Amino acid sequence: MAADGSTGTYTVTSSTERVTVTAGPVTTTTTTKVTMTAEGLGAGRHRAALALDIGGTKLAAGVVDATGSVLGRARRPMPKTLDPEVTFAAAVDCLHAALGDAGLGGRYDYAGLAGLGVGCGGPMQWPSGEVSPLNIPSWRDFPLRARLRDAFGEIGVLVHNDAVALAVGEHWTGTGRDARNLLAVTVSTGVGGGLILDGRLYHGRSGNAGHVGHLVVDPAGPDCVCGGVGCLEAIASGPRTVAWALDEGWRPEPAASGSAAPSASGSTGGDPSAGSDSAQAGAVGSGADRDGEPVADGYALAASAAAGDKIARAALTRAGDAVGVGLASCAATFDLDLATVAGGFSQSGPIFWDALRAAFDRHAGMEFARAVRVEPSSAPADVALRGAAAFILAPDRYAWVG
Repeated sequence: MAADGSTGTYTVTSSTERVTVTAGPVTTTTTTKVTMTAEGLGAGRHRAALALDIGGTKLAAGVVDATGSVLGRARRPMPKTLDPEVTFAAAVDCLHAALGDAGLGGRYDYAGLAGLGVGCGGPMQWPSGEVSPLNIPSWRDFPLRARLRDAFGEIGVLVHNDAVALAVGEHWTGTGRDARNLLAVTVSTGVGGGLILDGRLYHGRSGNAGHVGHLVVDPAGPDCVCGGVGCLEAIASGPRTVAWALDEGWRPEPAASGSAAPSASGSTGGDPSAGSDSAQAGAVGSGADRDGEPVADGYALAASAAAGDKIARAALTRAGDAVGVGLASCAATFDLDLATVAGGFSQSGPIFWDALRAAFDRHAGMEFARAVRVEPSSAPADVALRGAAAFILAPDRYAWVG
C-alpha cells in the first residue's frame, strides 16, 4: 500500500542526481532459472533485491526476498588500503559472491532484481550517494551510488547510512516490527544509529538523522574523529575502547585468542546480554593474528574481561555506560517504543550490557523515557542487509524521493 493508501506495484528508478519512487506494473525475468515479479509491495515470493552492508572492518552482501529471507550471502574483510578502487572492487566482488551463493551467478540479468540497496558508514551526501566514511579512509567523496549503478547497469541503486539500514531491518522484519518509534544503534568500529518515527524511516534534512555516535556524553571526554569532543563514538566504539584499555595497562593474553571464546549463537540464542561474558565478542576483531599471536582487539578485550581482567572489565563497563547515557537522552528526545543495539562490540557480553542497562536506568528519569524497551538486535548478522534490501522492497516506508 502506498503512502497515500493506494495499492499498486512499486519500482525504483534512477537518474543522475535524484532517486524517485514511482508506481506502475512491472514484470521482470532473469536469464537463469528464476522469474521475479514485482506485483504489489512485498508480494510475490520470488521478488528479491541485492543488498550491501559496508562497515569499517567488513563488507557483507546478500540477496534478500520480500519476506526478509536471505537467499544468498557473502562476506569480505574491508581492505586495508588508501586506494578507493581497491575498496570498490572488494565491494563488487562481495556482491557477485552473494549472487553466486543464491544461484544467480554467471550471465545473470541484473534487471531481474528489484534493485540494489546499500548501507554505508557516514557521513555522506544524500541522496546522491557520495560517501566519506570516517572509518574507511580510502573513500572521500566517493561516488558510490553512481559507481554501483555503472557496475550493475540495469537496476536502481539507493545508498543510505549503514546504521539507518540497521534501523530499517529491525523495523521491517526484526525486533521492532511492531514498534511505531524505534532507534537502532550499532556499536562496532564506529557508533551509528537510525530512526523510525511514526512507522516510517526518518531521514532528517541531510539524510544524516540518527547519528547517535556523535551525541556528546562527556563534555570533558576525548576528541572524536568527527571533530567534536566527548562523543559517544570516541568513548564506546571498539577501537577506542581497546585504545583506552591499552593506555590503562591492559595487554592481551594468549588465552584471549579467537579460538578461546564461544560463538555468539552459543547457548544463549545469540543474546549477548546473557550467558558467557565472552559471548563471542564478535567485538571488532578475531583476537589472534595468522601466527596465533594475541592481537589487541575487541575480541581479545572481551575474552580478557570474561577471564576476570580488571582493566578489561573496566573498559567494557565504561563503553556500556556511555551507550546507556546516550540511549537515555534519545529516549527522552524521541519518545521511543524501542531501542535496539547491534554491532560487533555490542556482542561482548553481560559486562557491557549490565553497564548499559544500569546507566540507562540511572539517567532516564521521565516515566515515558523509562518505559522504552532496550534490547539486543534480533539478528545481528543479517539485520542491516535486510534493511538495505527494504530500501528497495518496501519503498512506501523506507525509500525516498529526492
